[in-house]
Amino acid sequence: MSTVHTTIEISAPVERVWETVMDPHRLEDWVTIHRALRDVSEEPMLKGSTMDQVLHMRGVSFRVHWTLVDVRAPNVAEWEGRGPAHSEARIRYELSGDEDGRTLFEYTNEFTTPGGRVGNVASRLIVGATSEREARGSLQRLKALVERR
Repeated sequence: MSTVHTTIEISAPVERVWETVMDPHRLEDWVTIHRALRDVSEEPMLKGSTMDQVLHMRGVSFRVHWTLVDVRAPNVAEWEGRGPAHSEARIRYELSGDEDGRTLFEYTNEFTTPGGRVGNVASRLIVGATSEREARGSLQRLKALVERR
C-alpha cells in the first residue's frame, strides 16, 4: 500500500471549504487528475453515496467507483474507491477551522495497486512521487478556488 498525506491552510471558513470539496461537480475545478464524473447517486453526498470518476495519471485514464463510507460535516469525509484490475484506494478529508475563519485541510490517499508486493513496490517507485505532486497541486488549486470566492 502507498500513502500520500498532505495539508494546506486555506483562508476561508471550514463550511465554505467543505461545501466545495463535497460537491462532486466541483472536482474538475480543483482535482488535477480529474477528467470526468459519472453516475452520482445523490446530492448532497451522504454516507453510502456513490460516484464514478475518470482520472488520468502518467498518460493513462482509468475509472474509479467511489463510495462515501464516513461523513461528519463539516469536518470528515472518507471515500473508498475500486479501480481497474482490483486496485483500491481510500481518501480521507479532515477539515478543522479556527476563530479567524481559516481552515486546515488534511488530505490522505492510501492506494493499493494490482500485483501484490511487486505491484506495491512498483507503485511507490513509479506512481508515488507523481501522486504526491498531484495531491499538492490539487490542494493549491482548491486553496485558490475557495479563497477567491
